[in-house]
Amino acid sequence: MTLNAYLLFDGTCRQAFDHYVRHLGATLQTLSTFGGMPPGAGPDIAPGDRDRVMHACLDLRGALLMGSDGLGEAPHEGIKGAYVVLHVDTPDEAEQVYAVLADGAQRIEMPLQQTFWAKCYAMLVDRFGVPWMVNCSDPCQP
Repeated sequence: MTLNAYLLFDGTCRQAFDHYVRHLGATLQTLSTFGGMPPGAGPDIAPGDRDRVMHACLDLRGALLMGSDGLGEAPHEGIKGAYVVLHVDTPDEAEQVYAVLADGAQRIEMPLQQTFWAKCYAMLVDRFGVPWMVNCSDPCQP
């Protein structure tokens, strides 16, 4: 059994996953758009929604992160009630990851800092609305 996060975006899934691939060293495994569905395989797609991401999956050092854009029928309320947690091995890696995620962030909830439980820890919501925690324990312990 495995457990993976599946993030819902409001039209920015492709940009978010491209950003994570470029700057976090992830590998894009798949990206399918609503317009790429075979005829009759799903609902009729409005022309403005054909380029939206139906499903994307990236691999970040063995962990899978999946995502999709909604079809725009209901208002997108953002990602709430959960965080994607990155456990890193060194404070240097924590600083690099934090810098990538904090660049253009919607909100920094806790800047990268030492805590009583971790060498480095941070909480933020990145430019795409994804809530992240960055954690570097000594030694790294998820």
